[in-house]
Amino acid sequence: MRSPFFKSLIPILFFLFVVVGYVYGKIVGTIRESSDAARFMIAGVRDLAPYIVLVFLIAQFISFFRWSNLDQIISIKGAIFLESMGFSGIPLFIAFIIITMFLNLFIGSGSAKWAMMAPVFVPMFYHIDLSPALTQLLYRIGDSITNGVSPLYTMFPLILGWVQQYDEDAGIGTVAGLLLPYAIFTFIAWTILLILWYLIGLPIGPGEPI
Repeated sequence: MRSPFFKSLIPILFFLFVVVGYVYGKIVGTIRESSDAARFMIAGVRDLAPYIVLVFLIAQFISFFRWSNLDQIISIKGAIFLESMGFSGIPLFIAFIIITMFLNLFIGSGSAKWAMMAPVFVPMFYHIDLSPALTQLLYRIGDSITNGVSPLYTMFPLILGWVQQYDEDAGIGTVAGLLLPYAIFTFIAWTILLILWYLIGLPIGPGEPI
């Protein structure tokens, strides 16, 4: 991962997209002079500005969270609470999936959510003999279910734009209403598959039992 190729991957991808985008723009006529290309690049950065601000605030939160050691305190206290309640197995899996689904409605970025949840839930579940890989598996299931109905999901504006090509009056509620049955079905299907996987005792991956 420290090879010259990987260190140069960002500029390689940057110039690849610049060349392809410029050629495409010249062919279709949206780019007539060099200043047009710069204008499109500025517009792209402008669209990313809210996300950059969000990531900055999330980074500050995570930094202070770890500095205060609250993640360790919550994970240990949480593990003790789960053990005392006898809350484990399939009910715990479903509860964690539902928590992730709910948070996904308010935090669109999957990596940001995982960065906030992992320091607490990975050690908490590890204290009750659940693999960190299983914790991430449960997170990925919950994160994938409510993406389509979350207005903060990165692709939601793109989906809304596609829908408005066929229905100009369509809004956020229209898209969420159309995709809600899919979210419900996905939740049911993923949960059934997870339960079967758990009961059969199949490993998550090579050397990673549940």
